[in-house]
Amino acid sequence: MKATYTKYILNFKRPSGTSRGVLTEKETWFIIIEHNGKKGIGECGILRSLSIDDRDDYEEKLKWTCENIHLGVDELWDELVEFPSIQFGVEMAFKSLEVNNPFVLFPSEFTKGEKNIAINGLVWMGDEAYMKEQIDAKLEQGFDCIKLKIGAIDFDKELSLLAFIRENFSPEQIEIRVDANGAFNTTEALNKLTQLSKYQLHSIEQPVKQKQEDTMADLCKITPLPIALDEELIGVFGYENKRELLQKIKPQYIILKPSLVGGFKGSSEWIEIAEELGIDWWVTSALESNVGLNAIAQWTYTLGNTMPQGLGTGGLYTNNFDCPLEVKNGELTYRNDLDWKVNL
Repeated sequence: MKATYTKYILNFKRPSGTSRGVLTEKETWFIIIEHNGKKGIGECGILRSLSIDDRDDYEEKLKWTCENIHLGVDELWDELVEFPSIQFGVEMAFKSLEVNNPFVLFPSEFTKGEKNIAINGLVWMGDEAYMKEQIDAKLEQGFDCIKLKIGAIDFDKELSLLAFIRENFSPEQIEIRVDANGAFNTTEALNKLTQLSKYQLHSIEQPVKQKQEDTMADLCKITPLPIALDEELIGVFGYENKRELLQKIKPQYIILKPSLVGGFKGSSEWIEIAEELGIDWWVTSALESNVGLNAIAQWTYTLGNTMPQGLGTGGLYTNNFDCPLEVKNGELTYRNDLDWKVNL
């Protein structure tokens, strides 16, 4: 058994804004395992400035992982605890190696093209006209759940966009989620949540920056709008530490991004604890290529969560890989009449 790694730069079709800045490209890495004439491919989807493993020794750790691939997936997962994106890449690559089709990791009704996955339509930050243009497009594309990135333009303008949607669509017709990416300061957060709640939103992700557990716990107690933890989960290692965080904050939802929280195993730990504590959850991709998105989507389908998932990012790039994944009428579909084209 041998393993190699390679870097790949994904280019955005147009700059995409969050409260942390504007993205024009996305760096990702692939681990390829070869054994007995078969190949397995896994994506290490690091997000610079957000991933806990955004470190100077990242490539060095990838090299070490490939040199020690003989240790196997379980031992490597334990050794890579501080590198969750590599944990995920290793899990994916081994799973890809062991199945008949390296891109059908979790065979199901989804991969047979018989069932689809409901997803939210993502609206990126930008000026008011651009955000309205995106909203119109998502509604025309058949989405009944949309997610808006907020916190980068004037808050009153963001409220006017929400008012525009609600003037035309009831909560029963369109579910609205918003993601602040930690944009609100602690003194204004409750007031802003109160203003947002007037528009009958489903939830808000990460209203204040992570690592302010007391503030977040207080907000979750009195919020007029359900709160979902996202960035808050990044860098929390160990089952008991995860339990302690959720018990303290008691959010209404958590959001699992496998590339950021230790792959399938790390995400499954969070889900198990959340369900014990009565906390709901959904899964979101983290700007991976179609290779990583495919693995996340297939795994997510097996979990049986019928809420709209955050898996609609495959069309963001000019140089993504051709694959059977397709977004249609607000759902992620798997078209077996389409082939994979991955040249690495």
